[in-house]
Amino acid sequence: MPLKKKKIYVLDTSVILYSHDSIMNFEENDIGIPITVLEELDHLKKGNDTINFEAREFIRMIDNLSSDKMLSNWIPLNGKTKGKFKILVNQKTKNNIFNDEINDHKILDSALNLQKEEKDKVVTLVSKDINLRLKAKSLNLNAEDYLTGKIKNLNSLDLEEKILENIKSSIVDKVNDNNTLDKKDIFPRKKLIDNSYYVLKNTSKSALVYFDGDKETINKVEKTTICGIQPRNAEQAFAIHSLLNDDVSLVSINGVAGTGKTLLALASAISQRRNFKQIFVARPIVPLSNKDIGYLPGDINSKINPYMEPLWDNFKYIQNQYKQTSKEFKILKNMIESEKLVIQTLAYIRGRSFSNIFFIVDEAQNLTPHEIKTIISRAGENTKIVFAGDINQIDTPYLDSQSNGLSYLIDKLKGQRLYSHVTLRKGERSDLANLANELL
Repeated sequence: MPLKKKKIYVLDTSVILYSHDSIMNFEENDIGIPITVLEELDHLKKGNDTINFEAREFIRMIDNLSSDKMLSNWIPLNGKTKGKFKILVNQKTKNNIFNDEINDHKILDSALNLQKEEKDKVVTLVSKDINLRLKAKSLNLNAEDYLTGKIKNLNSLDLEEKILENIKSSIVDKVNDNNTLDKKDIFPRKKLIDNSYYVLKNTSKSALVYFDGDKETINKVEKTTICGIQPRNAEQAFAIHSLLNDDVSLVSINGVAGTGKTLLALASAISQRRNFKQIFVARPIVPLSNKDIGYLPGDINSKINPYMEPLWDNFKYIQNQYKQTSKEFKILKNMIESEKLVIQTLAYIRGRSFSNIFFIVDEAQNLTPHEIKTIISRAGENTKIVFAGDINQIDTPYLDSQSNGLSYLIDKLKGQRLYSHVTLRKGERSDLANLANELL
């Protein structure tokens, strides 16, 4: 039986920016880092965004690992089960195919030259950039995505509400009359996910319920109105229940545009304003045309305001549920003036601790798993965090429906007592918006 060839993985900059410790996740295989990657990281090391943090941490890691060794030689990675790494300095163009002034092409050349030098090993370029992987394959160079943290089966994320047909009328009546059931009354042998939701139906009656894992009971979910907003379907009722549940500190809501994710989260936070010191609302800034916000005029508030307008739109919608002369309208207006409700920039939360805060993160599908972890790890006492987004609507380069932070969160935390997830499927914005989601 022929011996299996050893592997060398060449990492693109996109992999490092996705996870600075990625070089530790290739088991016993060796790692090549093109020197162009170090050059790109050098340009990205200054700033407060997550990519700046990842760049700085990787540079420090390489410095610690190399110590007094020369980086052009193979250096052992920490741990007995790890391989070796080195910086690839041989990137002189020999292939005469692409423009050698473009960094991606220099990285390709580094990998191709290594392939010629290490003929007894399998060289593979690892990149989050799909186009770069396609270019590599066109040059007969193995290429693959960075898979650590990537969800293999998106269907496994569909773990929240189920519609159970043909439930006995006596069971539905018992829930509606007593507000609770013993788990064995309806699920005698099935293992349920904590805080999962169900619709119990028969031909004439129905009940909305959720599973309380601590008490092993099935409890009724009431359709609760918050800030004048009524749930329009069962999924919205489930979302509001999760958002108001004092036993749940972390909620994720997935759904297409117009399903009410952000509106319900914000209305729920406002309805609980007396329970928290402040309400923070944030969304990742993904500039159009890959332009940084620095090109926009004005101070930091002026720069981020265009990206935060959807959040203000939801607040204004809630405010418009009341007359301008009403007490509720004035309370909402005062929340802004007194900074009870604050629009936050995610870039500046690292190193902070949030206690007694209701924290809503909109468009969470544009965050990396590391960014999600960073936000949650900031939570202090009496803090509730809500991540809302659509895992199929990614605006950030190098993320997809399987590798974004929201998908990662749902997959890793399912079944945890402090966590609840709801998927909203039915658009409630307007018939026109529904038509666009379905047919365009």
